[in-house]
Amino acid sequence: MLKELKIEVYEANMLLPQYSLVTFTWGNVSGIDRERGLLVIKPSGVEYDKLTPDDMVVVDIYGNKIEGEYNPSSDTATHVVLYNRFPEIGGVVHTHSPWATSWAQAGRDIPCYGTTHADYFYGSVPCVRNLAKEEIETAYEKNTGILIADEYARRELDYLATPAVLCKNHGPFTWGKDAHEAVHNAVVLEEVAKMAARCELIKPHVQLAPQELQDKHYYRKHGANAYYGQSK
Repeated sequence: MLKELKIEVYEANMLLPQYSLVTFTWGNVSGIDRERGLLVIKPSGVEYDKLTPDDMVVVDIYGNKIEGEYNPSSDTATHVVLYNRFPEIGGVVHTHSPWATSWAQAGRDIPCYGTTHADYFYGSVPCVRNLAKEEIETAYEKNTGILIADEYARRELDYLATPAVLCKNHGPFTWGKDAHEAVHNAVVLEEVAKMAARCELIKPHVQLAPQELQDKHYYRKHGANAYYGQSK
């Protein structure tokens, strides 16, 4: 079942250690088949060098296991909520990459200080609040996804324009049109998190990049009249 998607999600998962986004088994990637209402995700706690495409687990859009030898990632319920609330995404990544996680542990949005950030994320990368005790105790992973989606609605953020979020005291989630783009965004997030932290070390009271510069870089790559890269 979903052989091609299993291969795609497996390959995307294998990029996490390649780009130093995970230590041990601290991360997962999923991808979704929207037509069938099924998603494929990394199995929980299985070491990356022991994974194969056949080890990927199939669950439905409600998080019920459909196929697989292993249990799905413990973060599956978060992925499921994001797919349901963000209908145009096709892949989700969660890591504990050190620079992005450092901002999450500090409970801070990542400000846009330069064009590298603006090329990929419109405005600051948001950091959501802590879950309340009852939210943690009842359905922790599901409520994490709900919190992320609700925060985007509360701030009136475009989830496609800012495809990354930090969960306070936890770590980052990213997403994209498919699993590989979600990983790409996770790599970029880690780099801009590193740059922003170093920027504040060099100049503690640094100002945001001018809005007109942020807009230029974001829209030349993503806008209706984008001209970055080669025409298709």
